[in-house]
Amino acid sequence: MLDPNKAHYVVATAIVIKEGKYLIAKRSANEKVAPNEWTVPGGKMEQSDYTTRKKDTAVHWYNVCEHTVRREVKEEVGLEIANIRYLTSLAFVRPDGIPTIIISLFADHATGEVTLCKDLTDYKWVTLDEARNYKLIEGIFEELEMLDKHLKGKTIGEWKK
Repeated sequence: MLDPNKAHYVVATAIVIKEGKYLIAKRSANEKVAPNEWTVPGGKMEQSDYTTRKKDTAVHWYNVCEHTVRREVKEEVGLEIANIRYLTSLAFVRPDGIPTIIISLFADHATGEVTLCKDLTDYKWVTLDEARNYKLIEGIFEELEMLDKHLKGKTIGEWKK
């Protein structure tokens, strides 16, 4: 039986990098969480993100977060991504009471031009300094700072405000 104390949504997000800039997108006014705020693409893991694929071992599917974030980035902004890497993770309880774990990743833009889904209303490719001018979902700017440090060869450590 599913233990409700251990049940969560799992979300994978990606900071997409292109020519030294980061992709941010504005959420629509209709979103339940953080309407009209700027974020990075990503979304909830679905069982089909792994169950429709061949298992990598007799009982396991590997790279499920990577598969989810590839699908979500394609669905939300129309881009293909490559070189997916881990940045940080976080947990929160949504306004509807559902506990959620977010795995924050980063990736290089591989191909495609930005085409927004219906849940996003605008996008920008920004530097870290330019990102300060947007109402980002709380914590996203610090994630951009972490990534910026990493790309400059510095140790990023853990998320800090």
